[in-house]
Amino acid sequence: MMRLTMAALVLGVLFGLPTGARAQWAIPDGVKTVSVGGYPLAYQETGSGEPVVLVHGSLGDYRIWYAQAPTYSKDYRVLSLSLRHYYPERWNGVADDFSIAQHAADVAALIQRLNLGPVHLLGHSRGGAVVLTVAKEHPELIKTLILEDASGMEGLLPETPGTKAMAGEVKGLVARLRENLAAGDKEKAGQEFTDGLNGPGTWAKRSALQKEILIDNLGTGVDSGERGHITCADIAKFSFPILTLTGERSPKRYPEGFAAARTCNPSIPAAIVIPNAAHAMNRDNPDAFNAAVLAFLAQHRGPLQPASATR
Repeated sequence: MMRLTMAALVLGVLFGLPTGARAQWAIPDGVKTVSVGGYPLAYQETGSGEPVVLVHGSLGDYRIWYAQAPTYSKDYRVLSLSLRHYYPERWNGVADDFSIAQHAADVAALIQRLNLGPVHLLGHSRGGAVVLTVAKEHPELIKTLILEDASGMEGLLPETPGTKAMAGEVKGLVARLRENLAAGDKEKAGQEFTDGLNGPGTWAKRSALQKEILIDNLGTGVDSGERGHITCADIAKFSFPILTLTGERSPKRYPEGFAAARTCNPSIPAAIVIPNAAHAMNRDNPDAFNAAVLAFLAQHRGPLQPASATR
């Protein structure tokens, strides 16, 4: 890619850059990179044990897992990554490699490059569509799949006035985001996007860090309307344990998508509802979210077993 410096390209040829592809943007202290397709994918790593890979959603990055990584790393090797073009890159929105398919290929490449698989793979929102695509294309890399209000299942729902309205909500959020960015109003862009997903007044309650993360990634929001392409036949083939989670106040398209997935693959348990939480449940109620995830991980630690024997 043009964003890589010439020095990084030369080093890539000479040494393969297994963990340190250089970027033209600054890499924060404590953050590693791995070269995937010539792109320096950023991630934080902590702990040891079975690998747990955390994949953020729209307008997020590796930092959204601040309430998960320190806790999970007591028993697991935790990798919190930033997808291509998200922070620490400050993307201008111009590229042809920003897609669910590309992001899924990058996640799979990271798992393979670092020799991690099979992993416990967790994805939130748009990151859910990414990890579903990884699971579809590379089931051998998955030990368990954890879906937090995952996108990508909308195609499983029958077309009704209700589902059309839900699709319109997503398109409306992205359209307003683009309008606010075009007007140069980052604060309004963040506020309307956050409140649209989590309920009125949510933005005002967000911490300074939470707002910083979202504003740092506003440039990626212009392409956040893509949902991925997962079919019922894809879901039916999944043989690894799956955990689904939704917030008590999450948009209904997420729990309805999970319910549809269960009709495709009855071995998927009913979604766990995180109380006092909306779409950003891992931040809204981290104690309840972490308890559910850690209980699931503990159930599936150790040698691989047939999914039917562990659910």
